[in-house]
Amino acid sequence: MSSAYLSDSFVEETRFGLWFLRSHTWQHHVLRVAINDLRGLFDQGAPGIAPPADAVLLDAGCGQGKSFRYLQQVFAPARLLGVDADPQSLSVSRDEAARQGINVELIGSDCAHLQLPDASVDLLFCHQTFHHLVEQEQALAEFYRVLKPGGYLLFAESTKAYIDTWVIRWLFRHPMQVQKSAGQYLDMLRGQGFEFDPHHVSYPYLWWSRSKDFGLLERFGLRRPAPFGQREETLVNVVARKPVQGSAG
Repeated sequence: MSSAYLSDSFVEETRFGLWFLRSHTWQHHVLRVAINDLRGLFDQGAPGIAPPADAVLLDAGCGQGKSFRYLQQVFAPARLLGVDADPQSLSVSRDEAARQGINVELIGSDCAHLQLPDASVDLLFCHQTFHHLVEQEQALAEFYRVLKPGGYLLFAESTKAYIDTWVIRWLFRHPMQVQKSAGQYLDMLRGQGFEFDPHHVSYPYLWWSRSKDFGLLERFGLRRPAPFGQREETLVNVVARKPVQGSAG
């Protein structure tokens, strides 16, 4: 594992946030659900697309490594890499990988300055990391750089509608000036050069992302969920492809 360092390009998590990233709720209701949803997006549309076999998979912002076993189970990569800017989190990730018996190469780096060669990654998993990053455009350019032509970005993110609520502001820490709507994140991906169609985008409306009441009124039958197009989206998941042609950027 290379040396890690803290950087001004991301906002460090609160103590509560670090605890939450170890919780069953985070692993079962957030990570597992997002990875399964992203895998399902490959199969959508006509024809569907497929994740590459024996892939080099990078977990960008791997945190405490709780994603490793799900990524291994769902994508079966030949090589699994984890990047994080927080030395303590990387240490916990190393222990988690050992506990799960998974071989993971850990790299101390922030997402805006990845210590990886050009076109060296087949799949890049970025889950609930982007809203912590100050240099979002630079990080996305780095994702594009390290992906091979034809490689896929697996992007799962909370939107400003969720991050900019009193509950999340109270419990967690984020750079509020860079938070974006679902549409703005999709525009950013397209602006960088990534390709995707509507079949490869989903807008999960999960109970934990509805911070006003966590979906309690709907669970008790007192209110129907707001339909798509009539609500502010709290989450956006995308499988976005780096084009094979004209991808030298």
